Amino acid sequence: MTEAPRAGVGVEQQPVNAVRWLDRNKITANSWNPNRQAPPEFRLLKTSILENGWTQPVVVRDQADGTYEVVDGFHRWSVSADPEVHALTDGLVPVVVLPPTDGVTARMATVRHNRARGTHHVLGMADIVADLIAEGLSYEEIGARLGMEYEEVDRLADRGHMLRRHAGDGFGQGWTTG
Repeated sequence: MTEAPRAGVGVEQQPVNAVRWLDRNKITANSWNPNRQAPPEFRLLKTSILENGWTQPVVVRDQADGTYEVVDGFHRWSVSADPEVHALTDGLVPVVVLPPTDGVTARMATVRHNRARGTHHVLGMADIVADLIAEGLSYEEIGARLGMEYEEVDRLADRGHMLRRHAGDGFGQGWTTG
């Protein structure tokens, strides 16, 4: 159900109101992105797009030479070069184009997008893994579809003993217990 815009709300002017499909070759990386992604998470991003399709556009800004520079979504843009992902849309990438933006504003937008995403909490993930196991998924399927090693799935499935045996110490820095 689509909610009708309220008076005074500039829905039409919002970048997300105009998602476009651009050839990935017309998009370039920026030179300042502080975000890094480990290979397992990159593979997980590929799996996500292959299983769920493109659910988030890449945020870009228009360049004077007719190309577009990534402001947010560098990894989504990068994975679009993968042959399987490329084949989904014949090399087109969903984008939203920011209003004319200078370099300072674009850099700040990159940082805000990255920092606003938050972090995963280990106990919440343990609940999700328990739910998936209850639905009949095997450790192997959970691991393959969520980009986890068997041991990580096992530790999450063993949530009841995590805090007592300090199993949380075995998780990467991306995980928090709070």
